Parts: sequence; structure tokens; C-alpha cells
Amino acid sequence: MFGQKQVRYVETVSDAGAEEAVREPLGSVEPVTPAPASVSADGHRSTPEGNAPLVRSDLFRIIRNGVFDSMNASAAVGKTREQMKPGVEQLVLGIAERERLNITMAEQGQIVGELLNDMFGLGPIEPLLADETVTDVLVNGPDQVYVERHGRLELTPYKFRDNTHVVNVAQRIAAGVGRRVDESSPMVDARLADGSRVNVVLPPLAIHGATISIRKFSKRDITLHRMAQQGNMSPAMASVLKLASTCRLNIIVSGGTGSGKTTLLNALSHFIGLGERTITIEDAAELQLVQPHVVSLETRPENAEGLGGVAQRDLVRNALRMRPDRIILGEIRGAEAFDVLQAMNTGHDGSMTTIHANTPRDGITRLESMVMMANGNLPLMSIRRQIASAVHLIVQIERMRDGMRRVTRITELVGMEGDVIITQDLFSFRYDASAYNDEVKGVYDCALVRPAFSERAAYYGLEEALLEAMKS
Repeated sequence: MFGQKQVRYVETVSDAGAEEAVREPLGSVEPVTPAPASVSADGHRSTPEGNAPLVRSDLFRIIRNGVFDSMNASAAVGKTREQMKPGVEQLVLGIAERERLNITMAEQGQIVGELLNDMFGLGPIEPLLADETVTDVLVNGPDQVYVERHGRLELTPYKFRDNTHVVNVAQRIAAGVGRRVDESSPMVDARLADGSRVNVVLPPLAIHGATISIRKFSKRDITLHRMAQQGNMSPAMASVLKLASTCRLNIIVSGGTGSGKTTLLNALSHFIGLGERTITIEDAAELQLVQPHVVSLETRPENAEGLGGVAQRDLVRNALRMRPDRIILGEIRGAEAFDVLQAMNTGHDGSMTTIHANTPRDGITRLESMVMMANGNLPLMSIRRQIASAVHLIVQIERMRDGMRRVTRITELVGMEGDVIITQDLFSFRYDASAYNDEVKGVYDCALVRPAFSERAAYYGLEEALLEAMKS
């Protein structure tokens, strides 16, 4: 399949010289200080100035076209990246000799790496996906790739060849989960093999080129204990949340985009009993439960004819017929809120979900609005009584200006007084208003109240542990 030719290397550019190159800013955005060279899955090093000088050069275009023209596609089917790497290296050497191209060892490594990333990965952003410090990868057309590190956005020097290159990568992601994205269906939610969530928007909706937003799934197992160690919450808050999940309270995690709602939901799910049957329902499967008896359901968009779509509400209704002990909904977005409340009120205690809201009270208001979307004839008082009866805890999480995610409130719903849902804060984060530096400082306050779910904790033999946690 591959030739056996060799080529004499001419060292025209040194690695040290390449690393001193400085990229010009894009528009009015200043590029961040380049990160250290990273090592990709195939072992080649990605230099800090990024890949644009290479992938947009005539040298790369000639070699890339030659490699794909010479490659036997059928022989490559089913092979791994490592199995293909030696053959791609031989093809690159043969083309360089035939076309009389002077390439250095460093350039050869970069060219082979970029070609393998195109064949087996996600092109130029593959090194960013391998970087464990990166939590989000945001592609804004071929010329801008941002990442989030430690809660802050940074402009990277990586680029795509052109908009067609971005679209090809997006279509490969969508095809991997049986979905399609093109001009007739220009938006799609998908996921990567590791569980990372992906959203794609193509032109003409995306004016300046195809956009890809990747929320990476952490390779580390994030637990409540680890979140307490990192300062995302206090140890007492972690203890109370552990007991709440063990006592099968219905919990809603509330917060803004990128605040860490799904991560917290994963951490709460660790305390689901091994003997319980859990059903998860999501638009794009992200939840990674550790229990042995988990059934994961995923929505399906409509096809080109506008048929065959399966919404979250359909899956919630069907889940009720699957003998679940707990139902975990990735996020409440619409009319499925009514069915989730019904499930929580009919014996499926310990169910959990997330909602976009800035405060627990805003979360309750949004929940009311979404239930009314499902059933506009239902009186508001009836909706509020259902919410007060079904939901036990709302956990508010926030990404603060220093990039740290913190649980700012744990709020308990204790009942109704007239037509108002009564809540009480068990814990809250009180920031130090006198500290104006980059780092947000504050303390986690514990309310000196007896939780309303202490009777439920007593049923599980955990009342003493609950009261002890509230004292600490």
C-alpha cells in the first residue's frame, strides 16, 4: 500500500526558531501567552505557535493531496492510528522526494501528526482535547479557536485550513452518533466517544463560518469530597448533599451555562444504591453513572422529512413504564417539566435534574413557566403545590469571576404558605465585598435550622449524621 522511498533531510528551520515565532492578534483580541508544547496521541509535539503556518502552506497542501491520492482507502478500513502511522510516514517521505521538497524532521512529524488527526481525530483541535487543563473547546470558524482553562477563556494559535475543513470535522462528529448536520439541518447536538458534549452550527446560520462548541468530559472522577477539597463547597455542604442523595430526596441543580451543573449531578449520583434501577434521559448522553443497573436514553432529532423525532417528554413518559427507582433528567428545558414533577410525586423518589437559573427562586419560577407550557389549563396554585410537594432541594452552583465554580446555596423547599412556596437556605456562600482582587474570597455559612427532611433522614437511620453535619 505504501512505497519504501527515503529522502535526505535539510535542516532549514530549527525547533528553537519556530518556538520564537509570535502570532499576530485576531481583530482586537490579544492572544494569550503560548502554552508549552503538548504531545498528541501519536507522540508528536505541537509547537506553541500553533499549526497555521504549516496547514495553510503549499508544502502541506501538496503532501496532503499526494497522501490521500496514493492511499488505498479500503486497506485502511478498520486500522488504528498507530497501525497507520508508519505507512503515512513512508508516503510523506516518498512524496517529498518525488516533488523535491525540503522538509525537516520537525516538519515531517508535524505533517504526519496533522494527517493522522484528520484521519482519526478532530483535526487541529485534537491536541486541545488531549490537554487535561482544557474544559471547553470553542471553534468560531476556521480562524479562531478558543479554550477555557481554569474558568477563563483563552485564544489559541490553532487554526483550520478553511471553513470546509471545519464542516468536515463537524460532520464526522455528528455521524459518529448517527446524526447529520448540513445546510438543510444546520444545527446538531452530539457527543464524542469519551462523553464530551458537542454543539454544531453551520452557515448560513453561523455567519462567520461553522462553529463547534465542545464541553469536555472530565477524565477524573469528580466526587463531592474532591469538590470540597477544591473549595467548590464546604465539607459540611458535601456531607449534607451526600445524605440528601442517600435519603432519596428529589434534587434540582440550578445554575448558568458552564457553571458545572452536570458535573455536580454526576457527583450526587455516586450515592445511588447499587440495587436501584436508574434511568437517565438526555439530549446528548453526558452522565456517567457508576452503578451497575443504569439504562441510558437519548433523544432523537427529526429526519429530513420532519419525522421520527423523539423528545425528552416522550422519553420521560416511556421511562415511567420501565419500572425505574430513580429518573435522572440531564436538563429540564420545556414541557417535560410537567412529567418530571409527576414522576417525583408518584413514587420515584431520589430523582434529579438540572435547570438554567440564577437563583433557587428563579429556578422555581422557570419550573412553573415550563409546566404551564405543557398544560396551560392547570391553575398556578396547583402547579406550585406540585412543585412544593415534589422538589426537596435546589442546589445553586455558579461560575464566579475568578473562574472558580462554587455552590452558592443549598435551598430546601419546606411547603406552602398561602399561594407562596416557602424555602429556607441550609447553606450559602457569603463573599468578602472588601476583596476586589482577581480571586473571589468568602465563607460558606451554615444556617442554624433543623432541615425539614430530618424526618426522612430518620427513616433511613441518618438523622444523627444530618444534624451533626449541620453543626459543623
